[in-house]
Amino acid sequence: MARQASGALTIRQGDTVVLVTAQAANSARDIPFLPLTVEYRENMYAGGKIPGGFFKREGRPNEKETLTARLTDRPLRPLFPEGWAFETQVIALVLSADRKHNPDVLAVTGASFALSLSD
Repeated sequence: MARQASGALTIRQGDTVVLVTAQAANSARDIPFLPLTVEYRENMYAGGKIPGGFFKREGRPNEKETLTARLTDRPLRPLFPEGWAFETQVIALVLSADRKHNPDVLAVTGASFALSLSD
């Protein structure tokens, strides 16, 4: 899975499975901030539901997904060296979820592992 990402893994607890990928650009940009993007998605199929009604597709991230992406972003930023200018992207995608285990915790842990595995 995710062979194009430089760091990818699936992390599992019970029946909850999260795919986390990390990728950094090959060239640095001249910018005064850390270009880190974190995305977290919980698609409805992960919980065993299919969107009904007229719109069958998943829309933009809801509030919980946005807050979880921020929750994942905050502990990662101090891990980067000063002056890191490579655009870096971390994506956590919930593949399946049970009601016992929280996928948010797995996403934060998996993001740290994915960055450790990446180039």
